[in-house]
Amino acid sequence: MYQINEFPQKSDLDQALANQVAELLTQAVKSKGKASIAVSGGSTPKGFFNALSKMDLPWSDITITLADERWVDFDSEASNTRLVHENLLQNKAVAAKFFHLKQGDELTQETLADLNIAAKSMLLPLDVLILGMGEDGHTASLFPCSDQIDEGLAKCTSPLLRVMPKSAPHERISFSFIYLKQSKNTFLHISGAGKKAVLNKALADSDLREMPIRAFLQDPDVNTQVFWAE
Repeated sequence: MYQINEFPQKSDLDQALANQVAELLTQAVKSKGKASIAVSGGSTPKGFFNALSKMDLPWSDITITLADERWVDFDSEASNTRLVHENLLQNKAVAAKFFHLKQGDELTQETLADLNIAAKSMLLPLDVLILGMGEDGHTASLFPCSDQIDEGLAKCTSPLLRVMPKSAPHERISFSFIYLKQSKNTFLHISGAGKKAVLNKALADSDLREMPIRAFLQDPDVNTQVFWAE
């Protein structure tokens, strides 16, 4: 299931999304004493990150993580962890906790197992999930081209998996669909005419392996709020 929310400008979208996410995180902290949010990388969320970072929230009770991450060093331009630290973990949000997906030099089976245990105890289920979407319909690092796509979309799998996309660089770690779908609030944050066309294509068919974003848009148990601006 999905609902499309359109905005005339990116700045309007960024503030509206920040306001809604802030309210959801505050409610989660009030009800259970803590909250968790997974965000996505790329250039699209920078304005949203900045707006959210300036809001008065119980940041010390909020844990931020990523829906996926490239297995690269922190100082790499490709690091989503760096992106979050430079754009979201700023201002008032500097008090938030951050759960690192990229830990250590190599993504070994032992590292993955340890991360899965930690994610289950510290993060899951997520209170808020902010997804992005690629031109090929991938989301998080659930790539249609990868040999791991069936595992990523499977009903019985671990929270985190190693992904080697064939159409994009870098080894990656990604949350699986079955655990991402358990998020209490799911948003798809996109902008531009090109992404609107990709969205329309995703809504026109039902092959999840072809465009994994369809899993979130068409699952009857997920209410994906699409936030789009030109």
